[in-house]
Amino acid sequence: MVWLYTFHNLELEMKRHWKTYFLGFVILLLIEICIAIFVDDSVIRPFIGDMLVVILVYCFVMTVLLLTTTSIKIRIVAISVLVFAFCVEALQATTILHKLGLSENRLATVVLGNTFDWWDLVAYVAGTAVILILENVLSLKE
Repeated sequence: MVWLYTFHNLELEMKRHWKTYFLGFVILLLIEICIAIFVDDSVIRPFIGDMLVVILVYCFVMTVLLLTTTSIKIRIVAISVLVFAFCVEALQATTILHKLGLSENRLATVVLGNTFDWWDLVAYVAGTAVILILENVLSLKE
């Protein structure tokens, strides 16, 4: 129950190095590329892939922030990434790729997606929960 106390006040001083998050970003990017190329199912690609993409974006943002600032509020970064993911999903509901003439562009459809799905929002929330839980566990060990 100690983690509940520290969870609301989670702030990262420069204890972890940016390289940790960059490594996480690279590993997750490779996993996402493999999923996009080799997996075509109803669980891993649509749900696990969307959950991992939130963590991937978080790792990228944390890499940049750790290179440019000395104090980071993890919860704010995680929620900001979640809001960004929700915005991308909302754009999918507007058929933005079709309006931009990119609906046939494979890279654009893989990166931005082309259809809105409520389950994607659930996956993004699950990914954000994983981020917050992992960050909390790691901060307890420091």
